Amino acid sequence: MTRERIKTGIGVIVLAIAQNVFADELIHRFGNPSFSGINQSAHYLTIDEQERTRSDAKAEEVQEALDDAERKADSTVLAKFLRNLESRIYSTLAKDISESLFNYGYTPTTGNPIAGEISLEGNILRWINDGSTITLIIEEWFDGVVVSTTEIIIPIGSFGGCWVDCDSESG
Repeated sequence: MTRERIKTGIGVIVLAIAQNVFADELIHRFGNPSFSGINQSAHYLTIDEQERTRSDAKAEEVQEALDDAERKADSTVLAKFLRNLESRIYSTLAKDISESLFNYGYTPTTGNPIAGEISLEGNILRWINDGSTITLIIEEWFDGVVVSTTEIIIPIGSFGGCWVDCDSESG
């Protein structure tokens, strides 16, 4: 008898619960906009922004590492010595060219000018001193082709460096 009572009690409880249950149609919806199409463009833009941000961060890290390595290489004792030596060599070269331009040991004339030429890092510097003017010609070369030519004409008397008496010529 007790077993029957238990079965009857369970049956009554199941019927009571079953009456309060409502059923609905099952609809599957994708949560990912790539599959559903809802807000798909915004989803793609977000993905693109994340990828671009990561890519930019990696590129920035690489550039910072390269810059740091370059700074370390430039700050070595050898690099400092080479920069100082190069500066002194260029300074001496500029002094020698200047002395050659304004060579006071020899009086240049139109028929017998002082001239010179030097090749510097693939570029050519030419000068001609005819006693009244100094013409400086600078040719910039790239891959065997003249890229640009600059010509500077310097009147000698205006610098106070006359080979002959400047007053006697003007007077």
